[in-house]
Amino acid sequence: MKRIAIQGELGSFHDIAARQYYDGEQIQMICCSTFEEVFENIKRDPTVIGMLAIENTIAGSLLHNYELLRASGVTIVGEHKLHIEHCICCLPEDDWSTIQEVHSHPVALMQCRGFLANHPDLKAVEAEDTAGSAEYISRNQCRGWAAICNSSAAKMYGLKVLEDQIEDNKHNFTRFLVVSSPRKADFLRPLDKTDKSSLVFLVPHEEGSLSKVLTILSFYSINLTKIQSLPVIGHEWEYLFYVDVTYDNLIRYRQSIDAIIPLTRELKILGEYIGA
Repeated sequence: MKRIAIQGELGSFHDIAARQYYDGEQIQMICCSTFEEVFENIKRDPTVIGMLAIENTIAGSLLHNYELLRASGVTIVGEHKLHIEHCICCLPEDDWSTIQEVHSHPVALMQCRGFLANHPDLKAVEAEDTAGSAEYISRNQCRGWAAICNSSAAKMYGLKVLEDQIEDNKHNFTRFLVVSSPRKADFLRPLDKTDKSSLVFLVPHEEGSLSKVLTILSFYSINLTKIQSLPVIGHEWEYLFYVDVTYDNLIRYRQSIDAIIPLTRELKILGEYIGA
């Protein structure tokens, strides 16, 4: 049985993503209030796997998670892309005429701004989690409250769906990373079949320094799929670059890494895995 640490409650999008990724396998969820707790669980027990949202097609990158990922020492062993769909739900006794406020995670509220604008009488209240909002309403029998979450979470907690698929953009996807202790990484993904890698590095504060790195990656036919910069705290105008690359030849990929090492500082491979 695989034990997976997620941020949020059962029925959350992290829960859904983990169950889809490990479809057909026996899994046990470890529900965490924060992403920091996810990494603490892996550090405390190396057999624990983490599921970590890293990017959304509407909200963008989860910048804090990049820093947690780099500092934690875990290894990325996989990724999963999940179609995000939201519903509004409430207690079976409530309906449109009785609900007064709607609770959900700030990102979910943002992704349903158009829907909420059409219901100006509903007070939007930020919460830690989408599914957690549904669970709280169900457990405490909060009359007049509604939650925005996935319809599977509404069903899980016995709530009534007033309207489904209320997200503004129907092309709403979140990319999740599957992470583990480096000691367990080789057991969780076939290294010789990997075709994607996530890197982080510094470059000298000199003209063309980043361009030289990208030129070498291109020379080795390494495809750059994402680049994200974050400032180095305490070092003005210095940036860490988080880069995702794909490749179809593991040897050429390894050669490209050897070639860019002299041009970078503190280069770290965050994980080599099979892309979704």
